[in-house]
Amino acid sequence: MRMDHVSYACESDGLAATAARISDALGIERVRGGVHPRFGTRNIIFPLTDHHYLEVVEVLEHPASDKAPFGQAVRARSAAGGGWMGWCVAVDDLSPFEERLGRSAVPGNRKFPDGQELIWQQIGIKGLIADPQVPYMLKWEGDPALHPSLANPTNVRLTKLTIAGSAERVTQWLGEPVEKPLDDVAVEWIAPRGTPGIMSVTFETANGLVTI
Repeated sequence: MRMDHVSYACESDGLAATAARISDALGIERVRGGVHPRFGTRNIIFPLTDHHYLEVVEVLEHPASDKAPFGQAVRARSAAGGGWMGWCVAVDDLSPFEERLGRSAVPGNRKFPDGQELIWQQIGIKGLIADPQVPYMLKWEGDPALHPSLANPTNVRLTKLTIAGSAERVTQWLGEPVEKPLDDVAVEWIAPRGTPGIMSVTFETANGLVTI
């Protein structure tokens, strides 16, 4: 179990403009992602060190976005002004989570222009919608060289999450101490005023620490 990525729902001016602001803040080039046909969303990627990445995601006017929990989550967060939507933990086996949550993981995919395909299974988006402090979980499948963190060389590192919520609640959700997937990322837990969730993310860049 390890932290994989953080997701940022685009703001009212759309995916390209939101990603451009993050690109300027971090001083790195964005990487075109693509459409998630099963979820009715699309993304832009910012590769980070330590096998992490940041994705900026936008909901599409597509039937899948009304049905898929991920599309619903992106739509709701963008409708509220955009911002941090959640964080994701990569695991080798999703079956313990399927058993505990009483439902099956769902497949996800994204095709590259050259025909290669990024594929994974994920679970936990409904939990994130209900309680945005908790992560969702995924298992990567296919070619590990296609992991989004490897899309571009980078020296920008994710160093800290500030989360409104509690470590105890997230530990309960994960079934293991929350410190395990976050052993290389600092976390500041603050008491939520209103809805819990990610309040900010801090990155180490060539120009010093940047908090978004």
